[in-house]
Amino acid sequence: MENMKSVFSIPIRVYYEDTDAGHVVYYANYLKFMERARTEWLRALGFEQDELSRREGVLFAVRSARLEFLKPARFNDLLQATVRVTRRGKASIAFAQEIRRDALTLCEGEVKVACLDAATFAPRPIPEGIGSKIDAGI
Repeated sequence: MENMKSVFSIPIRVYYEDTDAGHVVYYANYLKFMERARTEWLRALGFEQDELSRREGVLFAVRSARLEFLKPARFNDLLQATVRVTRRGKASIAFAQEIRRDALTLCEGEVKVACLDAATFAPRPIPEGIGSKIDAGI
């Protein structure tokens, strides 16, 4: 499915541990913020990752990530981490993600995730029950 429009968002508070010596969010932490948002998006669809592994035999693993760092986030900022599905393939999902402070986009990226067999780590189709909920959006 192409260009899904539903945007999911979670709040993220910047803690001291998220920052570097200049009290600016360390660049790798934006990936952590995006991961949290995708996990909460999946939870909002009704799926827990540990249960998917046990019951459906699937894992979702990041295949690639491309980020653009536009403005710094700082200690104690309240941010929004967004998730939007841009494409769902048979065994993959592409996401557009942003980290924002109010209306200002601080970091944006594209993350591609593969659906893998939990036992073999081989690519496998996204189970129908999961795919239909992704297609319906939230």
